[in-house]
Amino acid sequence: MLGWYPGHMNKARRQIKEALPEIDVVLEVLDARLPYSSANPMLAELTEHKPVLKILSRADLADPARTEQWVAHFDAQEATRALAVTTTNARELKRIPKLCHELAGRVRADRDVRVMVMGIPNVGKSTLINGLAGRKIAKTGNEPAVTKRQQKIRIEGRIALTDTPGVLWPKIENQASAYRLAASGAIRDTAIDYLDVAMITAAELAKRYPDELTARFKLNELPVYVPVSQTRDVDADGPLNPDLLALAGFDGQAIVKEIASKRGGLRPGGEVDLHRGAEVLLHELRDGKLGRLTLETPEDIPASAPEDMVAE
Repeated sequence: MLGWYPGHMNKARRQIKEALPEIDVVLEVLDARLPYSSANPMLAELTEHKPVLKILSRADLADPARTEQWVAHFDAQEATRALAVTTTNARELKRIPKLCHELAGRVRADRDVRVMVMGIPNVGKSTLINGLAGRKIAKTGNEPAVTKRQQKIRIEGRIALTDTPGVLWPKIENQASAYRLAASGAIRDTAIDYLDVAMITAAELAKRYPDELTARFKLNELPVYVPVSQTRDVDADGPLNPDLLALAGFDGQAIVKEIASKRGGLRPGGEVDLHRGAEVLLHELRDGKLGRLTLETPEDIPASAPEDMVAE
């Protein structure tokens, strides 16, 4: 299990809980490439009685067909709507105030609809708020946890936004989610072994997007796929965890090694710098250079997930 809970995140959780009674609608920002893994189950617990608008950000980086599946999945849930956007596209963002009003229902004519914006660190929340406001209000950055305190912003369409710091949960129990979050950059690169993240990501991409992976890095061929019929456990701190690399069915280390050998990671004497291969793979994935990819589908949601997330 990955532990991650800086003090400011604990404070943010308390502030969210205190402010929620006055909120009409929760706007949860998710990464369109990993809508399940980027949804904080702690926030779902805090906001279970509020209507929710799920914004799938970075839709320009995600697989359009998979995004349609996720939008349909969320739209089927009670008091929930979903909208996929590119957070820098002002035209797409114009739909958000209308959806907030629809979810809020009847609100007194003399006040705005109160919307609380939530999301994990580095999911595009601040960029979204700046786009809605039409000016730079929320600080943005490529590092997690840029926003440190609540901010209140009034935008067109009679909407009053409350921005909150990005909050991760105390322990990420689902190991697959932890590695997907790390691959996307939502978790600092020092939180999980960088090479492990790259190897598991390489294996997953080989399974989900073999053509894009092969083309981008000019790989000669992918390793042979070896299906695994059941979970294999490996030793770890605490309970035994699934061997994600084995479950993916591809040799992720071999893929990272070939990427390194083709991208400046070949040292004198034929030694291959695996860290170089990991760096190239993860940076180019985050920058969208492999194409529009989505790292999970509704079918990947574990059966033990909260009811509002489990695929029908």
